[in-house]
Amino acid sequence: MAVAMASVANCVAYFSSNTNNLPVFELKNHSWPAAFVIKSPNFLDKRSVRLSSSMVPRASPTATALENDGSFHDTDTVPTPKVIIDQDSDPDATIVEITFGDRLGALLDTMNALKNLGLNVTKANVYLDSSGKHNKFSITKADTGRKIEEPELLEAIRLTIINNLLEYHPESSSQLAMGAAFGVEPPKEKVDVDIATHISVDDDGPDRSLLSVETADRPGLLVDLVKTITDINITVESGEFDTEGLLAKAKFHVSYKGKAIIKPLQQVLANSLRYFLRRPTTEEASF
Repeated sequence: MAVAMASVANCVAYFSSNTNNLPVFELKNHSWPAAFVIKSPNFLDKRSVRLSSSMVPRASPTATALENDGSFHDTDTVPTPKVIIDQDSDPDATIVEITFGDRLGALLDTMNALKNLGLNVTKANVYLDSSGKHNKFSITKADTGRKIEEPELLEAIRLTIINNLLEYHPESSSQLAMGAAFGVEPPKEKVDVDIATHISVDDDGPDRSLLSVETADRPGLLVDLVKTITDINITVESGEFDTEGLLAKAKFHVSYKGKAIIKPLQQVLANSLRYFLRRPTTEEASF
């Protein structure tokens, strides 16, 4: 997520349907001055990740879920799915971690879907703890061998993983925000954005600050957060973006002109994000 000033190819996620009548992603390239820049390009004013329930058929209901590794589970007690995109832990790769209780297998289809985004899975491992089985991948761009820096591509990774969860584990639909439009069963309760949104900015040394955001999840959120931050000339250096059920939790290391953000600018940043996240939207991109 380091600031890049060279021109790069920007990937935008679009939905279409496959032969199983399920939403799939396509990546289309656009050229723009790279990744987390101080001024975002104007084309991002049009939300890049477009989802419309009229365009994408719902997944077919089923009592069990089966992925290529042959694993399946019933749906008596549905755990909270979690998808973590970590840009801090490894300087050379983007770390992705997926948890859904003990229901996930080897995620071969998910890894293939990531490869279709032009990515390499350089390392994969699994570990268990009290929260369940954690599938962890190290991912790099296939053409450069470097970690992913473009927020559009990071969001495409997140949505691709969630899409595969809905396809191979349709019982996750009631636990995910995307389940409202594309799943078998929508979430039983809708998250109140005003109540769910929490924003804080804290000092994180002399050269950067730590921005924490928690809010209701929706497609395109990672891209929109970065755009809102960079629109007020604040640099996003690195961070972590977690999807936990219906909520999204982000932590970004941010700076202003190479220094930690002073208190007045911290307040401007928090107010800008709060306004953006809480404002009503009538865009077709919304659920």
